[in-house]
Amino acid sequence: MRIAIVKLSALGDIVHAMVALQFIKAQLPESRIDWIVEERFAGVLAHNPDLNAILTVNLKVLKTDKSRFFAELRKIRAFADRHYDWVIDAQGLIKSAVVARLIGQKVAGFDAASIREKAASWFYHQKVHCAYDANTIDRNATVLSQPLGFEISREQILHKKPFLFYRNASPNLDDYLRQDRKNIVLVTGSTWESRNYPAEGYVKIAEALKQNCLAVWASDEEKVRAEWMAAQSGYVKALPKLDLNSLKALIARVDLLIGNDTGPTHMAWALNRPSITIFGPTPVSRVYQTDINQVVKSVSTVNPYKLNKNDFSIREIDANLIIEKASRLIG
Repeated sequence: MRIAIVKLSALGDIVHAMVALQFIKAQLPESRIDWIVEERFAGVLAHNPDLNAILTVNLKVLKTDKSRFFAELRKIRAFADRHYDWVIDAQGLIKSAVVARLIGQKVAGFDAASIREKAASWFYHQKVHCAYDANTIDRNATVLSQPLGFEISREQILHKKPFLFYRNASPNLDDYLRQDRKNIVLVTGSTWESRNYPAEGYVKIAEALKQNCLAVWASDEEKVRAEWMAAQSGYVKALPKLDLNSLKALIARVDLLIGNDTGPTHMAWALNRPSITIFGPTPVSRVYQTDINQVVKSVSTVNPYKLNKNDFSIREIDANLIIEKASRLIG
């Protein structure tokens, strides 16, 4: 069976969907699975043994360069030559639904009651129901298994194998990892400012734990924050900018990750590494909470159907709550 998964973005959403791959291959060992993704996120999928091909698009560029439209359209239509038995849109957006329909004759996705952009469901031949406010990982597992005739249970996901892979990681990572202290990654940025725990809070955490805290960053603004934190505490180092391959390699080797609700934080769960995810204006139903994957949530009430980007309650979380959880996780 030839299967195409359409999950274009974003980093954390792709990670949450990737957990299904190992269970699809276990159920359908002869299947061939391709993944259609925005090219800037292809690195998170790279080297996964359950994928046959990673097919990239660049729809984001169309926001600023409409002249690229027909080139992207031709590229997507060419994917149809792979003759998929099923194309599954795990995103539930109109753009992802259109991509899925251009590629396949049999297309599955969420029904109208299960997604925000309800018109996307018009493009699907098989429609899957899963409440929009259900756990994000469960939603992905449901839409990626039900059309194929089986289901992925919560128990299976709790006992998942790590599913992010890397090759030839930068040897410079060894210069930042310590043998005499626990290594802790700090993920301090995200797409919204209101999702960011204050830099001062991360410094307080580092000072209390007295371990080797490594601040990662992706933008110039995040770099400034990481360097400021390093200047405030001898327990914090600002790492150089990492590509996704090296980021996966780093997280796979550390003792704990502490971060905002954002893609790199969710990578720790995917790699079966201890983590603490700090939530403000987004729902904790985005993650699985386990013995080693913990959350801290602000006092605000979150409406998953209408997130409030002006909810800055994450700033009010007491750093001591995070310190206590971190101390238990690193022993």
